[in-house]
Amino acid sequence: MFKNWAEFTQNLSSGPLKELRAATPEVMKNFSAMSQAALKTEALDTKTKELIALAIGVAIRCDDCIGFHAKAAAKLGATRDEIAETLGLAIYMGAGPSAMYASHAMEAFDQFKAGE
Repeated sequence: MFKNWAEFTQNLSSGPLKELRAATPEVMKNFSAMSQAALKTEALDTKTKELIALAIGVAIRCDDCIGFHAKAAAKLGATRDEIAETLGLAIYMGAGPSAMYASHAMEAFDQFKAGE
């Protein structure tokens, strides 16, 4: 196992992100509102939006993003096949580095799905 993704995201939420929320409450409140607005089901359902966010997280090489969006995709019922297609697109858009981070995303999804 490369990383324990549940522990990783929990530590981020209860540590650095909690401290950031306390230090910049208005910014983080507005960031949360933007997140809720962006994920609201309209033309695309929330699961599809989380898959897009996961692909972007891989393409920009953000482990933190990968953890949170893999967790959300698992919770919303994404299948491993949907994750694989999402990661294929991320690799296409981000080349070699995205292939490396796609392996992180697959591991994160597998761990969150197994923990449901």
